Amino acid sequence: MDGQTGMKTLKHFIDGQWLSASDAGTFEVLNPLDDSLYATAAKGTAADIQSAVAAARAAFPSFKETTPTERERWLLRIAEIMEARQKDLVDCLIDEIGSPVQKAMFEFTKGLTMIRAAAGLCRNVRGETIPSDRASTLSMSIREPLGVVAVITPFNVPLIKTTRLVANALAVGNTVVHLPSEMAPHLSLIFAEIVAAAGVPAGAYNVVTGMGAEIGDDLTSHSDVNFVTFTGSTVVGQHINEICAKNKTPSTLELGGKSPTVVLADADLDKVMPLAARSIFMFAGQACIGSSRFYVERPIYEEFVKRFTMICSKVGMGDLRDPNTVIAPIISDRQRQRVKDHIADAVAKGATLAAGGEWEGNRCQPTLLTDVSEEMILCRSETFGPVTSIYPIDSYEEGLEKANDTEYGLSSAIFTKDIDKAFHFARNIGAGMCHINGPTIHDEAHVPFGGNGESGVGREGTDADMEAMTELKWVTVQL
Repeated sequence: MDGQTGMKTLKHFIDGQWLSASDAGTFEVLNPLDDSLYATAAKGTAADIQSAVAAARAAFPSFKETTPTERERWLLRIAEIMEARQKDLVDCLIDEIGSPVQKAMFEFTKGLTMIRAAAGLCRNVRGETIPSDRASTLSMSIREPLGVVAVITPFNVPLIKTTRLVANALAVGNTVVHLPSEMAPHLSLIFAEIVAAAGVPAGAYNVVTGMGAEIGDDLTSHSDVNFVTFTGSTVVGQHINEICAKNKTPSTLELGGKSPTVVLADADLDKVMPLAARSIFMFAGQACIGSSRFYVERPIYEEFVKRFTMICSKVGMGDLRDPNTVIAPIISDRQRQRVKDHIADAVAKGATLAAGGEWEGNRCQPTLLTDVSEEMILCRSETFGPVTSIYPIDSYEEGLEKANDTEYGLSSAIFTKDIDKAFHFARNIGAGMCHINGPTIHDEAHVPFGGNGESGVGREGTDADMEAMTELKWVTVQL
């Protein structure tokens, strides 16, 4: 931090050292609430990526030989220091990306869970004994870490993604180069301070800040990177997928979503409505698993719209440090324009604004649209704002069909008392995740989190990451 101005000056964290960009370049990080200057950060170059990968590669041979006890101790120590630095992390989430304090505390608590779950993973990297056709032969498989893991995280849940992906990679013996979103670099650098304070060896965790569009390819295509995990847009994910396929680099990609919620006529609306609101308005809809499509059986459709409209008028849009505030600012000018364009296009083509549609500063009001049709952009595209469409359906079967009518396949939900229909939906929805009588927004440290189709490749979570970030080796012993 600049002692004279109080402005944060952020540097890379490479091989245990805080470094400026190789060409001394910087970029500005803005507070999305009012676009005021939040920090100045090192603008990473190809040379900086090279230095970080080299540090991670050099650290790997010794780090992979560390014991489960050592890695477990480091991770639990990280959790302890995170608790001590709760205010720093929560303040950063509020001021750097515009998280309401309620969401910031949710993310902080979830981040602690991710770290502690990863600590438990250290003792679960296992192979198996295998029957052999050769007499007097012991046949087995062992799991080994891959090497250098490239972690690319988004702006919307930077602490959850950082704690999960970095901790799981370290837990199984890999080293990490982390490229956070250019809109949320400080959060990852606070985490780097915590990692260093916990005693994790230099080079095991490295952070380069900068523009993903400029240096992302330098990281994902690097010959010394052994695994890539990316969370972000489908367009960028497809680009990374092509790079990894060309280089035969394994990867997991957690991408966009157009997550549906089906509400059947027997659902209890008193219980459904707060969960429905949570599933789209948390962090102003800037969540890949947010429910941007509601399919509601016709007998309760009008009542559902009426209640949802009433909720929209009461959703908090006050001070971000007020626990009653729900709606966050939209992160950037480009994303604000996308939200505005989607709403304007829908209204111009005949959609009805049941609620919202207006802006208060950089915040979009909670917005409900009905009479949405195929020619409208938001019918199929991800808006990434507090905007959702509500469609009437005449049967469960129609709801399932329409829920599956998408290129995406991330999260999904159904509300009903009919257990047969609920499980039929769970078995037949083309999404990677399904929640019965719960919102599309849900995550836990140990679950297989991820989607299908345009929503990504592979799964995240302790068990899934253990399998993805290690490789099996077959070993035989002739006795």
